[in-house]
Amino acid sequence: MKKFYLLVAISIFTLSSCATRVVTTTAAPKTNVVVVKKAPRNHKVVIVKGKRYYRWNGKYHRKTARGYVVVNL
Repeated sequence: MKKFYLLVAISIFTLSSCATRVVTTTAAPKTNVVVVKKAPRNHKVVIVKGKRYYRWNGKYHRKTARGYVVVNL
């Protein structure tokens, strides 16, 4: 009888698990960001809500460490 209880106890502990399955996505949506290294001479500096933006060719750009990127205002 002890063997039966031992067998049942072992099967209960081996069949049940506390681990949960975590699903992660490895492919993040890629965005096409064009970085302009140097602003042209005819750019205009615009301040919106205390932040500085640069405007040329009808688009607003934000200065980053790598250059200027297009932003939507």
